[in-house]
Amino acid sequence: MTRRPRRVHQLLPALLVVGLLTGCTSGATAPGREQSSAPAAAASTRPPVTPTPSPTPAIDARATALVAAMSTSERAGQLLMTAGTVAELPGLAATVRRYHLGGVMVRGRSSAGTAAVAKALAPLKAAAPPDLPLLTATDQEGGTVQVLSGPGFSAIPSAVQQGRGSAASTRRDAERWGTELAKAGVRLDLAPVADVPCAATVSDNPPIADLRRQYSSDPATAGAHVAAFVQGMRAAGVATTVKHFPGLGCVRENTDTVTHVVDAVTTADSARLRAFSAGIEAGPGFVMMSSAEYSRIDPGVPALFSSRIVHDLLRERLGFTGVVMSDDLGGAAAVKRWSPGQRAVKFVRAGGDLMLDIVPADLAPMQRAMVQEASKDPRFAEALSTAAARVVAARLRLAD
Repeated sequence: MTRRPRRVHQLLPALLVVGLLTGCTSGATAPGREQSSAPAAAASTRPPVTPTPSPTPAIDARATALVAAMSTSERAGQLLMTAGTVAELPGLAATVRRYHLGGVMVRGRSSAGTAAVAKALAPLKAAAPPDLPLLTATDQEGGTVQVLSGPGFSAIPSAVQQGRGSAASTRRDAERWGTELAKAGVRLDLAPVADVPCAATVSDNPPIADLRRQYSSDPATAGAHVAAFVQGMRAAGVATTVKHFPGLGCVRENTDTVTHVVDAVTTADSARLRAFSAGIEAGPGFVMMSSAEYSRIDPGVPALFSSRIVHDLLRERLGFTGVVMSDDLGGAAAVKRWSPGQRAVKFVRAGGDLMLDIVPADLAPMQRAMVQEASKDPRFAEALSTAAARVVAARLRLAD
């Protein structure tokens, strides 16, 4: 669970008035951070949000101790999550063991039902250390994005439909859907979507609005449902992933299929970030980064590789202290400019923790690149250990 910032969603309206720009301050960067090549933006005159103390300090301490006892290769493995269809899952057990993976995602579409999914995941869970549960994830948003169906799974309506009801009903429904996932052995839902479409793109937004994945075009309404979804899933023992920060609602292309997707609208003070703030305050545990570029925050740098967005905006301004996760790094066109190893190193340098890559063949070069970078750069090695500790803590919480 993340530490909850103090009423973050109420800070954003004030920030809109001030009209500040997020940027790297002059001088030293945070451990492992990659300095942006873009000109430095004006420093904020408003102090960062101070997160409340962690509700589980014992778990955090245990995670730190476990990571300290790991080899660099094992630490790097914690940052990796691959994926497979239900039929492919059992065959990934050796991969989990070999690369010390932090998690595995169930992808594709399956109507096999809860019992079949649980059976397919069992060998993977057995391949992980007995005291460190594997992060088992899937995309269970609803509507066109529902990976798992069949006996034991409800048909989940789209987020647009969910958003037309009350937040209380979304919470109740999410708890029921989370209970179904838990029965299937899935403990991390790569949902909810906090992206809020712009007025200009609500009818032309391929990754979100065109698929009816948004709860609302109003940030406050969307935020209420995002928070409710997080709370309902948590009540069922399932962690959630608020995505895709800082939002894909204002783009006209899809990062899965287009190399350079640029949002020229969103700023560090956009009202649309309120939906993310509400979700973060609800304690999702994970936030997934967008792979688009945000020209008014950090020009020319995909969000998941931007320390301005990951560290300065998400961590410092919004107070998120949980696991920062990438969108898919394997099949997405937006990251094809870089080799798998380069993607891994750039993500960690920006402040990221967990990389989703649906291509198992990418794991070896990603792990190797992180190990090599850590051997020659103490700042990167520190960032790697910090990220591994966050992932390990998230895994330990699944044991409760």
